[in-house]
Amino acid sequence: MKKVLVIAPYAYLPYYSGGQKFIARFLHHLGQKTDLTVISVAESDISLASTYKIIPLLKKSFSRYYDSSLVKKITAVVKERGIDTVIWEHPYYAWLAFRIRKRTGVKTMIHTHNIEYRRFKSTGRWWWPFLKWYEKRCFRKADGIFFISPEDKDFAITKWGIAASRCFDLPFGVDISEYPGDRAESRVTVCRKHAIPENEKILLFTGAFNYKPNHDALQTILEEINPRLLSERGLSYKIIICGKGLSENVKNLRKYSSQNIIYAGFVSDIETYYKAADIVLNPVISGGGVKTKVVEAIAFGTTVISTESGAAGMDRNAAGKKLIVVKDSDWEKFGEAIINNSNAISSSAAGFYNIYSWKKIIQRIIIVL
Repeated sequence: MKKVLVIAPYAYLPYYSGGQKFIARFLHHLGQKTDLTVISVAESDISLASTYKIIPLLKKSFSRYYDSSLVKKITAVVKERGIDTVIWEHPYYAWLAFRIRKRTGVKTMIHTHNIEYRRFKSTGRWWWPFLKWYEKRCFRKADGIFFISPEDKDFAITKWGIAASRCFDLPFGVDISEYPGDRAESRVTVCRKHAIPENEKILLFTGAFNYKPNHDALQTILEEINPRLLSERGLSYKIIICGKGLSENVKNLRKYSSQNIIYAGFVSDIETYYKAADIVLNPVISGGGVKTKVVEAIAFGTTVISTESGAAGMDRNAAGKKLIVVKDSDWEKFGEAIINNSNAISSSAAGFYNIYSWKKIIQRIIIVL
């Protein structure tokens, strides 16, 4: 069995954001097929790691990203545990990764969740050019890079000259491998919980609202999309908003409760909401990267209506008719897409689970390792 070490640079257990969930579920499934050790921060709940061991070597403060004492500490872990491969979550520790490799000769893989500099450029961070230089250099020196989307992989190969033989797919995955059979039961549960008549359509938006792209998308729903739906005669619906981190000016969305908006807050059973919904809304126009809500919603049998930016990185052939894409900021067309698909019959996207189920993903990753 391969002995793998993963460096996860921030708390991810329990998970609240899509990025945290990506790491948590990837490591859970990887730990079932390898002898896995994870180095992370002490703030993660170690008891939730059931398939691998966590060593809390990283500091809580930002100084962990330039802590030179980690060279000796991680080198010792690699040698003592006979590690075959180190996977570094995100490129931020590249300086450390290559010093460890020089000392130990261990295979060094980077797991990138986005082309990071493009994400920070889209959100207006002034230092993105430096990150671009650093990220590009990191990719060129790594033994291999795992990419969340074919677009990111193609960008690295065609724009940065990274050898295709060192580039591999590692999409955000789902725990199920087939179309769920309990959508009807889930709908009854959610309707009862929020007093929604069963003949009304359920539209869902979920996200961590302390992340600006999600907060902006929520404002778009409240100010651009919902007013268009309210003016449509004969459309009976509720929009359920799930997630934590709302700003004070929209706290609990109370003033929108008379406008078919229900704020459910953070829910631990988000899968039930995906299965209960008729349509998942994804009007995100910044932030970059694959939106995990899109992958999960389709896996649980729900149609997603998304902007172009919100659908970035998705395998649209695998998603089929379950993913409807509208140009960024064309809220008129977005509203029309909701209305036109409000009576769509729930169905499975053929081939989706072959690409996005963790079972299939880990089978492919083990071959790479």
